[in-house]
Amino acid sequence: MTSHFIGIAGLPRAGSTLLCQLLAQHPDLHCEGNSSPLCNALLGMRRMVSDDAFFLSQLDTSFDASYGHLKTAMQGFLRGWYQDCGKQGVVDKNRAWLHCVEMLLQLAPEAKIIVCVRELGQVYGSIEAQHQRTILLDFVDHLADFDRLGRADMLFAKDRTIGAPLSSLHAVLDLPVEVQQKLYFVRFEDLMARPVECMSHLYAWLGLAPFQIDPHDLAVGIQESDSHYRMKYTHRQQATISAPRPHAIPPRIQAQIESAYGWFYALYYPQHQHAATPSA
Repeated sequence: MTSHFIGIAGLPRAGSTLLCQLLAQHPDLHCEGNSSPLCNALLGMRRMVSDDAFFLSQLDTSFDASYGHLKTAMQGFLRGWYQDCGKQGVVDKNRAWLHCVEMLLQLAPEAKIIVCVRELGQVYGSIEAQHQRTILLDFVDHLADFDRLGRADMLFAKDRTIGAPLSSLHAVLDLPVEVQQKLYFVRFEDLMARPVECMSHLYAWLGLAPFQIDPHDLAVGIQESDSHYRMKYTHRQQATISAPRPHAIPPRIQAQIESAYGWFYALYYPQHQHAATPSA
């Protein structure tokens, strides 16, 4: 049985763990919930084969056959990962799926990707709040020694925790329409405020039978390991949905975020009011 492939991507601290937990409630979905190495493995396979002398030597004289070998092998790897799940769809969480959506669609044309977004000040605020709770531990990329503004700048850099998925989000604008139609964007705030409505609409978009979650009685899956993130990015699951209290963001940092990422607010938060003003 070949299951339809569903990737989960998006911003950190934007509800991907909760979304996977909610998707796992549906009886027709297989969702393990933890961040998956599958996308990384496929990207590594592409890099490795592209540098392999034996493979490269075949491209001049038998490109179609050699390229076909590579495609079917990567398809087999992708399909084989969840071969025995026995469900209509499989859910795989990795932020890199959005970055390589066109490669994924070459291997699994039916694939769809759900992208989690959240107001950027609150994304930063959630990470900073968790750092303050674990301030005696450093980040993997050693951000603890920066002041708050400096740490925000580093988190939003193009190769860092917030900046890298933001770049992938910005690149969506350049994708063909038929690829964009494979993407579904979920706002964290909507998922918190109207979980039943949001999930019913999402299940329908995925082509699944109607199913209504109970936001006050959720099955809790296996806890994902947080220690290799130095406890800075936690993945806790809860039996009930409870919206977190808004994080207080320094006005200078909020204003800088809104100024730098106006395109993000225009696309996903058009009604957002600029509450912050630059400080002296």
